[in-house]
Amino acid sequence: MSNTGPKMDFVSDGTYYGKHQVRVMQHRRRGNVHDIKEVTVDTHLSLARQRDFIHADNSDVIATDSQKNTVYALAKTKGITSPEQFAIDLSHHFLTSYAQVVRTEISVEETPWRRMDQSGIEHVHAFIQTHEAKRFCTVQQEKHGLPKVWAGLSGMKILKTTQSGFVGFVRDKFTSLPETTDRVFCTAVAGKWLYSKVAGMDFDKTWEICKNCILDIFAGPPETGVYSPCVQQTLYQAAQQMMAKVPQVEQVELEMPNIHYFFADLKKIGMENSGEILMPTSEPHGYIRAAVRRSPSSRL
Repeated sequence: MSNTGPKMDFVSDGTYYGKHQVRVMQHRRRGNVHDIKEVTVDTHLSLARQRDFIHADNSDVIATDSQKNTVYALAKTKGITSPEQFAIDLSHHFLTSYAQVVRTEISVEETPWRRMDQSGIEHVHAFIQTHEAKRFCTVQQEKHGLPKVWAGLSGMKILKTTQSGFVGFVRDKFTSLPETTDRVFCTAVAGKWLYSKVAGMDFDKTWEICKNCILDIFAGPPETGVYSPCVQQTLYQAAQQMMAKVPQVEQVELEMPNIHYFFADLKKIGMENSGEILMPTSEPHGYIRAAVRRSPSSRL
C-alpha cells in the first residue's frame, strides 16, 4: 500500500515499542537461608529510524521476545539488588548493545515479599506477601546521557479517625458540604520522586525514608497525632519533608485522593449515631495532586 496521506513527524518520546509485564523472581541461597526478589518489568525502546512504521522494514527492530529474555538474562548475570538498579542495568544494556536504540524507558515494580516472622524469629525460606504499598521505579535515558531515575509508591492506603478538618472553602448555591474540624481522613497515596544523582545511593534505604516521610507527616507523633487542616497542606508538607531528608530528591509528584467516610443515617431505624458507625464510600471521591521541584536557591 502506498503512503498517500499527509506528511507526519514522529514525536520522539512518544514513539517506542517494548515488552510489558515481564515477571521474574530471583532466588538465591546462602546455605540454608534463601533470598527472593520478584519484580515486574516494562521495557520501552525508541529507535533512531522509524523504518518499521513507515516501510515495514524490521531490520532495526529488537523483538519484544528478545527484550523479555534480556530481563531474565540480566536478572541472572547482574542480579536484582533493587528495582532502581535493575532498571539502570537494563537501560545501559539496551543503549550500549544496539546502535539503533537512542532512548529507553524501563519501569520496574517490586512484588512485596517479606520473611515470615514466627515468634520474633525470621524464617530462613518462607515468605509472605505484604500490601502496605507497591514500590516501583521508572528509568529514562538517552544514548550517551545519564539515567533519569524516578522512584515511587502507589496503593498506600492510610486513615486517621480524627485531627483532620476542612473549613473556609468557597460556598455558593451548589454547596452542600458542611464545614468540619473533626473528620476521618482516609487516602490511598500514590507518588514518585526524581533523583538529581544516583551514584552510590542506597535505593532501598532511600525509598523507606521517603515512604516514612509521608506517614510521619500524615499521622504525627504516636501519642498525640497532628492536625491536618486540609489534604493539600498534608501533601505539600510530605513532599517538603522528603526533600529535607533526602538531598538527592529533586522533584516530587504526590496524589492523595480524599476517600470519604460518612456518618450512617440510623434515624430511619430509630437509633442515634454519634459518630460510631461510618459508611465507607469509594466513588465519587476528592482528588488532590501536586508536583513540586526543589527551588534553585535551595540547591546552593
